[in-house]
Amino acid sequence: MLIDLFKKTRYISVDLDYNERQKELGPLVVCPFCKKSMRAKEYEQRLHQCQHCGKYGRLNPEQRLAMTVDEDSFQPMNEGVYTTNPLDFAGYEEKIATLQEKTGCTEAVTTGVGTILGEKACIAVMNSEFLMASMGSVVGERLTRLFEYATEERLPVIIFCASGGARMHEGILSLMQMAKVSGAAGKHSQAGLLYITVLTDPTTGGVTASFAMLGDIILAEKNATIGFAGRRVIEGTIGTELPKDFQTAEFVEKHGFVDKVVSRQELKEVLGKILKLHRLEAGN
Repeated sequence: MLIDLFKKTRYISVDLDYNERQKELGPLVVCPFCKKSMRAKEYEQRLHQCQHCGKYGRLNPEQRLAMTVDEDSFQPMNEGVYTTNPLDFAGYEEKIATLQEKTGCTEAVTTGVGTILGEKACIAVMNSEFLMASMGSVVGERLTRLFEYATEERLPVIIFCASGGARMHEGILSLMQMAKVSGAAGKHSQAGLLYITVLTDPTTGGVTASFAMLGDIILAEKNATIGFAGRRVIEGTIGTELPKDFQTAEFVEKHGFVDKVVSRQELKEVLGKILKLHRLEAGN
């Protein structure tokens, strides 16, 4: 009887085609939020949205423009404005050179002109892969020039915001960009032109405290972190525990700081409709 317990009726077989099937399915990516894995191909098809937790991954300018702007319509501007080292901050020039090589971008913001569903606009995309899209002198200069061009050509402006705030390597010069860009945005507004901001994850610090919150229409991607100071700093200052959803796009919308939280899948259509309605209202 005991002998019968150890008689095998099935054997483990080696699946020789397993590796080939895995190659066809493609590599895996891990969600930075829930840490669960999914196929990279499906992740890209879902516009970098995790199928498990539903949160969006961060995008670089190339990815953002590919899913938002009409194909082959985007024309870059101000790429010739380069970063210097005004405060002689140790290692800053080397860090910028390394990031330029790694990201393929010359700075933390890409600006230009393109169309969205056929509607022409000046567009800026901040790049969280480049020093956390921190706001240095070149970021401020490029955005200011974009607003000035848009005012002269009577075009709307859309900025996809994503930033950790001011850039410590440039000190007070970084903080001055808040007023500089806000001033250019103000002149654009006085000309009766449309300014839309899209707050993506994360939008914080001096960017939130200036041009990110000056849009005529302020949109936000789902689950994006939006705020000024960090959660722990605020809790330590006021001595109170904050809600779990504090500084999420949904929390900010609930309290009236953004007009609408939009899914990434709907964003291009929403922006295109807003641009068209504004053009028709202006009689163009």
